[in-house]
Amino acid sequence: MKKIVVLVSGQGSNFQALIDACQQGRIDATIVAVLSNNAQAYGLQRAEAAGIAAQALDAKAFADREAFDAALAQAIDQYQPDLVVLAGYMRILSNTFVQHYAGRLLNIHPSLLPKYPGLHTHRQAIDNGDAEHGTSVHFVTEQLDGGPVILQAKVPIFPGDEEYEVIERVQTQEHTIYPLVVSWFIEGRLAMRDNAAWLDGERLPAQGYAAD
Repeated sequence: MKKIVVLVSGQGSNFQALIDACQQGRIDATIVAVLSNNAQAYGLQRAEAAGIAAQALDAKAFADREAFDAALAQAIDQYQPDLVVLAGYMRILSNTFVQHYAGRLLNIHPSLLPKYPGLHTHRQAIDNGDAEHGTSVHFVTEQLDGGPVILQAKVPIFPGDEEYEVIERVQTQEHTIYPLVVSWFIEGRLAMRDNAAWLDGERLPAQGYAAD
């Protein structure tokens, strides 16, 4: 069975969605380990509850980002994963790390990329008067939140919405589409080639897969 390693920094709600999908057979793989840059991350408790190996690395113990990422890669590689999944991992990754896992490193970002890379995406969407917001699953490349998009989900923003309401709406979609994309990869249907995402041998458009 194929193996997945997940990186988390916080609550790990997307991680929980992946645990559930594996347990229910929607993803034909095993999450073999979870690693975090935050020893207090609730995602580590989720791992413990699910019987998944969990480990935290303290960035302060390393000279720089490259040294931290080298230790992180060493910790990941002992599990020989087929796929590395970022689930709310809040550290910018070094180019060396990204290149090491090129084509088998996925992230979910709470915006309709290329709109709003980086942080505070929900607040930006509200402040700019957007009528819709959403989330994007993409391959990770050296460009921050700039890798090929695989699948997006849109949600409406209603007049008077508070930020937490938009966040909840987006997370509901995330918990559906992230396990789906991971299952595509595990089944051998999804790949990254020529800096693009390919599904079932077809190159996906810039905004990712769109059902007819």
